[in-house]
Amino acid sequence: MSVRAKKHLGQHFLTDENIAKKIADSLTGQGYENVLEIGPGMGVLTKYLLEKKSKVTVLELDSESVTYLQETFPIEHITLNTSKEHFSIIEGDFLKQNLRKLFNGAPIAIIGNFPYNISSQIVFKALEYRDLVPEFSGMFQKEVAQRIAEKKGSKTYGILSVLAQAFYDVEYLFTVPPTVFNPPPKVDSGVMRMIRKENYTLPVDEKLFFRVVKTAFNQRRKMLRSSLKSFNLSDTLKEDPIFAMRPEQLSVQEFIVLTDKIANNGNRDH
Repeated sequence: MSVRAKKHLGQHFLTDENIAKKIADSLTGQGYENVLEIGPGMGVLTKYLLEKKSKVTVLELDSESVTYLQETFPIEHITLNTSKEHFSIIEGDFLKQNLRKLFNGAPIAIIGNFPYNISSQIVFKALEYRDLVPEFSGMFQKEVAQRIAEKKGSKTYGILSVLAQAFYDVEYLFTVPPTVFNPPPKVDSGVMRMIRKENYTLPVDEKLFFRVVKTAFNQRRKMLRSSLKSFNLSDTLKEDPIFAMRPEQLSVQEFIVLTDKIANNGNRDH
């Protein structure tokens, strides 16, 4: 059997074995036993993940794909070294999962050929669980992968860039053409990897940091003194040179400095 790609799920099945292996090999295997693959489809990436020593869990929303995976990867046929404890298939929506419960608080690497329509949400969810996710690797629409890895000063540098790079070292790895998918998407794809920083806690209130970054980029063309006025900035603080800048001009470190200035303005709870 094969699985019909479903447009409403954003499915484009990768057909190139070499690219699947390259994506699987982008994981370093350092600091975790568990690997969670999101949206395995027909398992082109799964089989290369199963060659590694990790415990592989695949999470798939499409019941037709789940049936295909159960038939294609019966435990006794995977490898002599693979047991039920090392491979499991879960039918469900990644965005609704409690990863802490799913893996009993153990560290996990996340990987996948992500559905383009929810790929940004997948990254945001991984960031929520950053204490559990030392590594994240996968395929996105090319522009999204580049945006996550982008540095300050670019028009595409934004919320995802800053939040991902605050906690992870992000690297754009390679571009994938539409011709290696069935059905082919209308755009190029890109593979990127995030490896969590050794020290991934910020020296400021992290919830406030998220709010400042999101609020600043929601009006990215405005100077920060205008876009951040909901934080009730004091007149003195508004005169600080950093507030005459626009969000894409600030590095992650400068956003940390900005958050600290706002916290010390006495408006942490606004």
